[in-house]
Amino acid sequence: MKPLDPTAKVDFSKFGIRFQENLAKLITLDRIFADQIGEVLNTNFFEVKYLQTFTKMIYDYKEKYKVHPSLTTLATLVRSMEGENEVIEKQVRDFLVRIHSTRDVEGKEFIKDTSLDFCRKQTLKSAIIKSVDLLNKSSFDEISTIINKALLMGESNDFGYDYVKDFEKRFEIKARDQVPTNWKEFDDITKGGLGKGELGVVISPTGTGKSHVLVHLGAQAIKEGKTVVHYTFELGDSIIARRYDSCLTGVPLSDLFSFKEQILEEVQKLDGRLIVKEYPTKSASTTAIRSHLEKMKSRDINVGCIVVDYADLIKPKRFSSEKRHDLESIYEELRAIAQEFECPIWTASQTNRSGYNAEIVTMESIAEAFNKCFVADFIFTLSRTVEDKSANTGRFFVAKNRFGPDGLVYPIFMDTSKVKIRTKQNVPGLNGNNPAKTQEEILRKKYKELMKGNKNGTSN
Repeated sequence: MKPLDPTAKVDFSKFGIRFQENLAKLITLDRIFADQIGEVLNTNFFEVKYLQTFTKMIYDYKEKYKVHPSLTTLATLVRSMEGENEVIEKQVRDFLVRIHSTRDVEGKEFIKDTSLDFCRKQTLKSAIIKSVDLLNKSSFDEISTIINKALLMGESNDFGYDYVKDFEKRFEIKARDQVPTNWKEFDDITKGGLGKGELGVVISPTGTGKSHVLVHLGAQAIKEGKTVVHYTFELGDSIIARRYDSCLTGVPLSDLFSFKEQILEEVQKLDGRLIVKEYPTKSASTTAIRSHLEKMKSRDINVGCIVVDYADLIKPKRFSSEKRHDLESIYEELRAIAQEFECPIWTASQTNRSGYNAEIVTMESIAEAFNKCFVADFIFTLSRTVEDKSANTGRFFVAKNRFGPDGLVYPIFMDTSKVKIRTKQNVPGLNGNNPAKTQEEILRKKYKELMKGNKNGTSN
């Protein structure tokens, strides 16, 4: 906490109107501070109506759209105000004009240092007023409760994770609610597939079939009875839906129209549900995705798996000077959405030129930003040379796996005409290591040898 500057003239008659106006101004201009004080601030703490109305507008917008409103957005909201009298509307407009005219907040550090005290004071004031009625009813215990609660505002009893007291928490088995991929090798090394709150990424050059892979993963979730939301930023929703038709029924894409009735009969038997939402390339941000998911949640639609085809085509919420920073934030936001809605998210990313026609696509071939995949839980690449495409073959390379071994290569059969993808038998990894199962056996063997050596007083 910075020391207060005695020359700054920041008395504000402690918490008078001048203080409250500057507090509202700081909430408007400082998103981080707004988030922090918003945890304890009630907009009714402001003692004048126009400040109540203005700050409520900010927090209502943030609650709805999950982003702090800009000054331009606030200007639009103010122009469309409804339900307030003309005097309040004019005061709100005038206040916003004053914010526009001078972006600096007088006594900024003073406000940050004392804003919690202001909230406590207003809470205590409200509690005392309420206590008057309770006093007449002789409800002394209730009076004590509300006063103590007001005095403890902003205080937390949670000091963090206690290493000894919280010992058992480390060994609790938390339900991941995994959604299988239907590729046995992947399900084995991920302990059942991707779980809720987890982000999976498939990386491949353009034209190799990463969208088909995403459809396969979504189709398996549908077979598991999940509601799948497939966001497409490149292809039309009907094209994506037809790929699901082929993947779920085995009917070639070229024959779908000839088997229309049979396909309908098959898909109606499915326990799961598919919703395809199309956005033009770079037209929608993760905010749009979150808003769409919230609408479905409000209608009691329980989303069990999300497919984003694909993340590199999402519009950044804020453009930076470097594209890699934009991409990194998109992947971070996608994982946050997975955690918020408690379901897995599968997406894809494109390689740079080094990945084209590569026998094995590795992490070094990731386009634009290597760091964008740091937040992912599971990453695999798809490699298909020109010869592979002719022979309906290819390779998966497990580049990252939070749940088990990585660095593994699996040959695949891939027929894009039927959106049919299956893994073949395991083959050694890039550096000559054994496949997943064998690797695990070797690790167990080495551990036993180590423990045996320790018992015998030897060291390895």
